[in-house]
Amino acid sequence: MKLYNTLTRKKDDFVPRFEGKVSMYTCGPTVYHYAHIGNLRSYIMEDVLEKYFRYAGYDVKRVMNITDVGHLSSDGDTGDDKMLKGAKREHKTVMEIAEFYTKAFFDDCKKLNIKTPDVVVPATSYIDEFIRVIKVLMEKGYAYEAGGNIYFDTSKLDKYYVFNDFKEEDLEVGVREGVEEDSNKRNKADFVLWFTKSKFEDQELKWESPWGLGYPGWHIECSCISMKNLGEYLDIHCGGIDNAFPHHTNEIAQSEAYLGHEWCKHWFHVHHLNTNSGKMSKSSGEFLTVSLLEEKGYDPLVYRFFCLQSHYRKSLVFSYENLDNASAAYEKLTAKISGILDGSGDVDKAKFDELKKNFTDAMDNDLNTALAVTAVYDVLKADTNNATKLALINDFEKVLSLGLIEAAKKFSDKNSGENEDIPAEIAELLEQRKAARKEKDFALADEIRDKISALGYVVTETREGTKVTKK
Repeated sequence: MKLYNTLTRKKDDFVPRFEGKVSMYTCGPTVYHYAHIGNLRSYIMEDVLEKYFRYAGYDVKRVMNITDVGHLSSDGDTGDDKMLKGAKREHKTVMEIAEFYTKAFFDDCKKLNIKTPDVVVPATSYIDEFIRVIKVLMEKGYAYEAGGNIYFDTSKLDKYYVFNDFKEEDLEVGVREGVEEDSNKRNKADFVLWFTKSKFEDQELKWESPWGLGYPGWHIECSCISMKNLGEYLDIHCGGIDNAFPHHTNEIAQSEAYLGHEWCKHWFHVHHLNTNSGKMSKSSGEFLTVSLLEEKGYDPLVYRFFCLQSHYRKSLVFSYENLDNASAAYEKLTAKISGILDGSGDVDKAKFDELKKNFTDAMDNDLNTALAVTAVYDVLKADTNNATKLALINDFEKVLSLGLIEAAKKFSDKNSGENEDIPAEIAELLEQRKAARKEKDFALADEIRDKISALGYVVTETREGTKVTKK
């Protein structure tokens, strides 16, 4: 299997340190708000990667953090803690915010068929570990105290900017317009390991430390959680491309300074989901969440399908038109699969292996999910019996997790005459509502639904489509 390695800037053979085992770390959410669908693109692709490792026979241990303290609103170690920002917004405590949005995140993951990692660690549960590692970094001369905070000294490294060969001044944090430079730093690239009470006096979560009452910086969290659960050597670290600098760069710096040797061999970064106006974020334009897509009538698995139709290293442009196209393609695909559900015949082993190779070749070539989806279509067009086709799609679904068989069964049920007794008046209103939803006139669609309700019928949106039942 070849995977692009951001560290070497080329496709490398993926070879874990210990045969048959993969240690995998993925940066988790900062749980101060709902995850938007741009965030979730990364988790979908990481989920596919983990499932393909398992499909290929590896014993995978995947660890993920939950950032519930320490992530500031600027990656340059400035601004409010994002968790505090969320607490102020909703007039709740930080831990109430963390609990609510952690649950919301995993609810979204479930809707998208994203497997929960083997180990999930909230940052607030590892404070003692952060302090222990920071103390070692200070003892080894890689960290210093200034202005009440503990900083990592990047000047002690042979090379700090490991992911790209940019000029240092192009990457320095703290010199961008609108960002106040931290005068405590010896070097502009230095970053905070521990904040004390000398900064952000309204910070709600603080712990005793050798340097005073305070809380950890964002970057130290992932290093410590990974090393504690996966050991001194990590096979693959995943995250969004926006985390490559400074977050992952800082992780490498502090982890290798602490360990004294190379830490992680392979870095897997998923590129942005953009709108027509630029990168998707929580602060610009419509805040697009899984729940919002559901409210607009989209199956969350259609969004997963939309993501898998593009390569993870290419920016993907989201629009409702593009999602509509994905929805139509998904429905046609599941309709075709509904025609082979009888599974007639015996599995043709030779044909199974031949068609499976199309799928594994695509996935082995830098996780090419677009070609892997094409392999599903190839199965349906193949000159073989339904038993072989059904076995192959079930096999591919161990990785793709698109709910294809379930959706095909529901499509079949929907078209089995279940709603034949609906009066013509209701059927006409349903068609009007369908047209309104297609035009994104959701106010009109709701008005028509109310008319149907007044006539004694209930309209329910389900994964397989619109259901109508008599009250």
